[in-house]
Amino acid sequence: MLSGFRKFAMRGSLIDMASGIILGAAFGAIVKSLVDDVIMPPIGLALGGVDFSNLFLVLKDGKVPGPYLSLVAANEAGAVTVRYGVFLNFVITFLIVAFAVYLLVSAIHRAKERMTEKEEQAAAEPSSQEKLLMEIRDLLKARSGPL
Repeated sequence: MLSGFRKFAMRGSLIDMASGIILGAAFGAIVKSLVDDVIMPPIGLALGGVDFSNLFLVLKDGKVPGPYLSLVAANEAGAVTVRYGVFLNFVITFLIVAFAVYLLVSAIHRAKERMTEKEEQAAAEPSSQEKLLMEIRDLLKARSGPL
């Protein structure tokens, strides 16, 4: 049983998948930082200093009645909130990740198409041995003449 598990764990496709998941998680963290720390602050500033992660709607006041100056204050008071600013950040993060994946997949498809075209061109052209054999055949036809 242990050797079967070892074979399963050491298969190339499983290791490739694990590597992809790890890189995907790291890429997700980078994109989240890009959205939260680079993209959203200028957008918030352009919209009058709005911090998107701090946009919320109070559905029910908590133990301490509102208005609440921040989402943290509302959560500490136990208020029921709809955190649409956090949702907007996640939507923007998703769009950036989706666009990056689209660019990556497009580049891979273009590279595969180029490789396929080169392989088809190479297959269409006769090899050097075939060319030599065709020359020999043509010379033999020319020497033998009409029968």
